[in-house]
Amino acid sequence: MENQNDATGKRIGMWLFLYTEIMLFGGLFVLYAVYFNSYKDDFIAGGKDLDTLFGIINTVILLISSFAVAASITAIRRKSKKLSLVFVISAVICGLVFLVNKYFEWGHKIEVGIYPNSDLLIDGEPGRNIFFGLYYTVTGLHGLHIVIGLTLLVISAFFISGNRITHQNDTLLENSGLYWHLVDLIWIFIFPLFYLIL
Repeated sequence: MENQNDATGKRIGMWLFLYTEIMLFGGLFVLYAVYFNSYKDDFIAGGKDLDTLFGIINTVILLISSFAVAASITAIRRKSKKLSLVFVISAVICGLVFLVNKYFEWGHKIEVGIYPNSDLLIDGEPGRNIFFGLYYTVTGLHGLHIVIGLTLLVISAFFISGNRITHQNDTLLENSGLYWHLVDLIWIFIFPLFYLIL
């Protein structure tokens, strides 16, 4: 059984870490707002180059994955190891599908010459180039966080399987879930800022 003080310390540590992540993305969102104010029409034009369907699909995928992680924590606390494992693996699959979608989306944009400082953008309106600079930076950083979150979930799955995460010792799974929820929450902000811009 996990020591209560250790578990509390780990939870507090995770919340402090998540705060730094919020500050990081919050700073990028503030930067977005500043440039949007200066280049509103160019940002709207850039948003029209993005495929809203990709954004919607990825949003649904992450919402499902977030539910799966929460269900996994509930299952392990109810002593249902197998069900917890199924939910964690489901969340991992959702995360991988998200990354595959993002790979195809980025690949298509790059193929048609829509990336920062490409010939297409450098000769056009400066705000459109800035929009895509922010788009690739923010979504790329978010993708990196997805990879980190997937790593934590895979480790959690191994620990559940090996009985190192149990109903009496679930802090790693809980903290992994908190991190995953943050990644999902950040996407909820990214989606309208880039894909639904008016």
